[in-house]
Amino acid sequence: MKRSIYVLALGAFGIITTEFGVVGILPTISRQFGVSIDTAGWLLSAFAITVAVSSPFITSFTSKINRKFLLCLVMSIFVLSNIISAFSTNFTMLMIARILPAILHPLFWNISIAIAFKEKGAKGVSTVMLGLSLATVLGIPMTTYAADLFHDWKASFFLSSGISLIAFIGLLVFIPSIPAEKEKSGQNQLTILKNPFLWMNLISTIGTLAAMFSSYTYLTAYLEEITRMNGAQISIMLLLFGGMGTLGNWLMGIALSRNVKLTSRLFLLLLISVQVLAYFMGGVFIPMVIIVSFWGMIHTGGFLVSNIRTTQNIPHHALEFVNSLLTSSFNIGISLGAFLGGIVSAYYGVQYVLSVSVLLLSATFLLSFFSFPKDILEKEKTEQNELVTSACEQT
Repeated sequence: MKRSIYVLALGAFGIITTEFGVVGILPTISRQFGVSIDTAGWLLSAFAITVAVSSPFITSFTSKINRKFLLCLVMSIFVLSNIISAFSTNFTMLMIARILPAILHPLFWNISIAIAFKEKGAKGVSTVMLGLSLATVLGIPMTTYAADLFHDWKASFFLSSGISLIAFIGLLVFIPSIPAEKEKSGQNQLTILKNPFLWMNLISTIGTLAAMFSSYTYLTAYLEEITRMNGAQISIMLLLFGGMGTLGNWLMGIALSRNVKLTSRLFLLLLISVQVLAYFMGGVFIPMVIIVSFWGMIHTGGFLVSNIRTTQNIPHHALEFVNSLLTSSFNIGISLGAFLGGIVSAYYGVQYVLSVSVLLLSATFLLSFFSFPKDILEKEKTEQNELVTSACEQT
């Protein structure tokens, strides 16, 4: 496989580590800047909201710019933003430093996945996506451990900046110049917005991600306050969480290939069950180690479940547009979950963030049984056929 694909995977590792690495140091940042834990949670929420807003538009706004230049620009902004974050003297400055890279965040995904697919098809895409998985397994625990090892929260951002700098150099050296393609008409893509199933699945995606991150955002605080773990132990737990997530993602892929609807429902039920167990056993060390392991294995599959559930019946010509809507939905869900979890944590205590997740998961589970009237189904089927025919004619 071409080295450029691995460099793109490293870039993915860097940007996901930057986005979610802050999760492991939220309590430390809260104490450092004298803000509440729910206010500190906005470092994740603001990032996600910015990505959600920019995702559908950023690619079209930059459609005439060389793709290699854009990839390098994105990574350079991530390097700079992490350095600014490390030298922030107040919470406002830190928040601004977080928002800067979020604007271009979706652009990296759109371009890198397109390059990977063109070069090596599905295998190339899976390699780039491996960077996301490894960021969960290694990146986030590494940044958390760095802050604990040097007894300084700034070490987390310096490490993220270093990872992004290596990726930037790799992009500069190994990615060839990629001139922008001619702009294509989005008329056929926009007609997919009439699809009622698409909107139902996007709503389900928002509910799923909100549930996942209403609890995961405050996992460090939960383990610190309820389970009474220290910094090193929490870093190991986050590493275990991510490592089991890699296994869970593989198992989820196998299950989805057999039955998407059943697997989606089973995922929701399993995540509900493991968080109920975490609520009742949160104060007991050994059981929580086991629970967090299974939690991580189930949690990571949420991205894959939401993606396959939404795109399985989408016409090929509209996939890129639907993926941009999915990116927005992912980040709306992440920001909503972090916000709701923060509110509950601030007013009722961090142990109750799990109840927010369980309620959202339950609502999403019930939504999976919703169906449309037969006349709408027939109309949708006819429109789908017309869309495919129109796309073929254009081609």
